[in-house]
Amino acid sequence: MGYCVPAPVIAHNLPGLQYFRLLGPLFDHLHAVGTARDRAGNRQLFYDQYATLLLLYFFNPTVTSLRGLQQLTTFAHVQAQFGIRRTSLGALSEAASVFDAALLHAVLTALSAQLQPHLSGAEQAALASLTAVDGSLLPALPRMLWAVWQDDQHRAAKMHVAFAVLRHGPVDVTVTAGNASERAELRRLVQPGGFYVFDRGSIDYDLFQELHDLPCSFLGRVKTNVSYEVQEEHPVSAAARAAGVERDVVLRRLGTAHHTRLLPQPFRLVQVATGKTDADGAPEVMVLVTNRLDLDAELVALAYKYRWAVELFFRWVKCVLGCRHLLSQTANGVRMQVYVALIASLLISLWVGRAPTKRTYEMLCFYLSGWASETELITHLERLHQKAPPPCKN
Repeated sequence: MGYCVPAPVIAHNLPGLQYFRLLGPLFDHLHAVGTARDRAGNRQLFYDQYATLLLLYFFNPTVTSLRGLQQLTTFAHVQAQFGIRRTSLGALSEAASVFDAALLHAVLTALSAQLQPHLSGAEQAALASLTAVDGSLLPALPRMLWAVWQDDQHRAAKMHVAFAVLRHGPVDVTVTAGNASERAELRRLVQPGGFYVFDRGSIDYDLFQELHDLPCSFLGRVKTNVSYEVQEEHPVSAAARAAGVERDVVLRRLGTAHHTRLLPQPFRLVQVATGKTDADGAPEVMVLVTNRLDLDAELVALAYKYRWAVELFFRWVKCVLGCRHLLSQTANGVRMQVYVALIASLLISLWVGRAPTKRTYEMLCFYLSGWASETELITHLERLHQKAPPPCKN
């Protein structure tokens, strides 16, 4: 079993430290954006300042609302460090519509490109580019008409995240109304050459072919009663059987002969036991489809297990960072908030070199609030890395 052993943590080899020392300059290039209509020259809240305030919101758990964010602008320390003037509640509310959220998305993707995988062993190297894609709801107010979900009284936005599993961070995100198709957003998030794992392709077999033609690698779950025709049966090795693999076949058709044509190229189907039972007491089996014919069957099972990383990330963003509470009612404002939440998570990952934890997040909050010194923060990180590193393989 391989272990993700990080480099020793000392002051001069913390590349992420620069981002926390210079929170403001991270957004400096956005300063003039959205000022074209300010002919009087009296604008006091600029894009870079608003983005910095959103970032501070996620690193100060005591700030839980837009009004609390407005109060933050009245503090002399915040004004002096970030050049922010006292800002009205109306100006903060307007900013969510004036400034283009897409520019923050560009900052997010630039930071995500700096994430480095922590690999050990051939099995981790084979899954280095694995990206889990899924969506999660953000409850919205009934008056947010664009956030269509169940009915007029139950509205929500949805963030669709592409999460790099072995690099411990998000690499892309889209934000839509709650009833938007996750398969449609998956099509927007995938990139040629990637390896994507998801659970939303159960009946959309055309999606599998689209991904293969892109081209990219994919691994998706289908229904247990799926129809298919076998081209070749692979023997299940002892290692694969230990990972729960029950069957490994190459397909010539996915779906019934009446409704689907022969596949232009073979796909692969792997059945994996979960160790659980269904409502009738029968063993529960996952049926996975992939175009990776080269992977060992146990790695296919492991890759799908890693899909849960994006679910844990949603819990982190919503329950720890506090992104469940929306600061804006506009679609653009919600996108800005989600983008900055993911930027905050990326900053932590870049600093500590691993997936963020609640304890480390608390320590960063203490540091940015002035309660902990930089030396105390580095000491915490050194202790964190001295502990037995987590295994890369579940």
